[in-house]
Amino acid sequence: MARRRKGLPVNGVMLLDKPKGLSSNHALQRVRRLFEAQKAGHTGTLDPMATGLLPICLGEATKFSAHLLEADKMYRTRVELGVMTDTGDAEGEVLERRDVPALTEGDIEAAIARFRGEIDQVPPMYSALKHQGRKLYELAREGKEVERKARRVCIHEARLIGFDGAAFELEVSCSKGTYIRTLAEDIGAALGCGAHISALRRLRTGPFDSEAMWTLEEIEALADQPTREAKLMPVDVLVDHLPALTVDDTGHQRLSHGQPAALDATALGLENLARLYHADAFIGLGVVKGPQEVAPKRLLSTVARS
Repeated sequence: MARRRKGLPVNGVMLLDKPKGLSSNHALQRVRRLFEAQKAGHTGTLDPMATGLLPICLGEATKFSAHLLEADKMYRTRVELGVMTDTGDAEGEVLERRDVPALTEGDIEAAIARFRGEIDQVPPMYSALKHQGRKLYELAREGKEVERKARRVCIHEARLIGFDGAAFELEVSCSKGTYIRTLAEDIGAALGCGAHISALRRLRTGPFDSEAMWTLEEIEALADQPTREAKLMPVDVLVDHLPALTVDDTGHQRLSHGQPAALDATALGLENLARLYHADAFIGLGVVKGPQEVAPKRLLSTVARS
């Protein structure tokens, strides 16, 4: 007999304003407990020192969270010049101090311009990437350093917000896999004095921005469970960028039994994904197998059991 999962079958997306000092996993568990949800996951880690947008997926939404991992991001950061740390941020050990030359905003702008567009970036040792099954930050804490291959990322925009002679604020729109700490260090190296970040805030992930965020305190203040659940965004917001197809009763039955349905998908192209709806309700994702054939790719559990 299968063991019953603890918690409630809560489904949806909550945009959390992650506080400083809390790991993404701890923040996730706080939200899961507040909603008494059976299952929860997030869509991309934020460092403990970082704040801002962390989409939390509850229940069935966890099946579609991977689509946000590929999304572009936007951050605002404060870059401190003249000090380099082992982590690239203010929480690390100081490795070196250098005098900061008499820089102008024009100097900062010129250095930033070198990193706009596609660049190769070497991931930091203090990251969650793995080497031979172990996370790099675990090795780094043991004083070990391993060779990391540079990865191609894209800085869509890097905008100077302000400069006070010793530090500057930067707003960055970038592709997935971009390390803002590394970007700051590279700009500091280009300026000849080194740098680290002292603050980092994520403002956007894919289609989601900071205007719809909730703090943990705001979620806690909601009166009861129905009120909390009413604030969740629907599951299909995670795949809203995909085309939509409507399924009739026959197609719904076939898909629920793992069989392809007859749908007009001539405009989508083979192997493309589509959102599927039945009776105006989202039922999951399908993959185009032919001009008139769509197979189930990932369905909501209620559909798969019907």
